[in-house]
Amino acid sequence: MTTVLFLPGAGGAAAFWRPVGERLPAGWTKHYLSWPGLGHEPHDPAVGGMDDLVRLVDDAARDRPVDLVAQSMGGVVAARYALAHPDRVRRLVLAVTSAGIDMSRFGAEDWRADYRASFPRAASWITGPAAASTLPVENITAPVLLIWGDSDPISPVAVGRHLAGRLPNAELQVIAGGDHDAAVTHADSVAPLIARHLAGGGT
Repeated sequence: MTTVLFLPGAGGAAAFWRPVGERLPAGWTKHYLSWPGLGHEPHDPAVGGMDDLVRLVDDAARDRPVDLVAQSMGGVVAARYALAHPDRVRRLVLAVTSAGIDMSRFGAEDWRADYRASFPRAASWITGPAAASTLPVENITAPVLLIWGDSDPISPVAVGRHLAGRLPNAELQVIAGGDHDAAVTHADSVAPLIARHLAGGGT
């Protein structure tokens, strides 16, 4: 049986992926993670950075093979987990993420000021330099579906194309009119792509 872990972005809310998850096969086991201290989520003194978010994914995986579906900053967490535990990640879906690459070279809009305005109580580490990381994504062995909106200023399509060229087993799908929240606003288009990929019909 397919077990899918849904990882939100810096907004931290488990609800982000529910519009997509509700459109996936009912027989799949689905777990929607949230990030303590990010967005409007309650703080947890045990969570103080990316390493702790990776640990939360590991706790949810419970030593079994899982599929990871990740949004934006959650894609960095997913990539880190896939690199650390290649035997536990069956398939990956990365949506509008940096996956640990330098976004500035692709003309990405700096999101941090708007984030702080929207989530003034969010943990300070999320907008600090320690939240960024450079990852050897070319070492990710799991098949990867990349989903990008063509109208996303935070993670432009050029980022998705770059990742598609670096990941050894990846497919890029671009959602027309999609912004950084394309997985929510275009769930009817995104869900079938994810379903096909996780069922083994994609890359």
